[in-house]
Amino acid sequence: MPLHITKIAFRSESADTLRTWLESHAGEGEARLTTRYLPKRIEEMAGGSLYWILGNQLVGRSPILGFAERPDGKHWIRLAPTLIAVVPRPKRAHQGWRYLSEDDAPQDLAGATNGDALPGEMAVELGKLGLL
Repeated sequence: MPLHITKIAFRSESADTLRTWLESHAGEGEARLTTRYLPKRIEEMAGGSLYWILGNQLVGRSPILGFAERPDGKHWIRLAPTLIAVVPRPKRAHQGWRYLSEDDAPQDLAGATNGDALPGEMAVELGKLGLL
């Protein structure tokens, strides 16, 4: 079972802006996030995903393609340039890495495509009511 990590979608106003940023890197084959420190458990993350926190909710995930060192000593997290919608789940913002086991990860929203995803606030409210 792969291990996943969570990260705040910093500077993203919505899932759509996050999706747009990720998809803008599709021509390169991967999107890259810069980090000073690698997660300590990267060996366990083969086949895992980075789950995005937006508005205190897990809203989507991007498959992790790998990790690479930059020339300046920092590191890249290499991601597939796509955002897969997940069933929204409350998750407070945090610093550093938080690991997410396969059993604790939210399920993908079945059949959701770019135009089918619920607006963020609506998904949050439906999640609170237990309807998602």
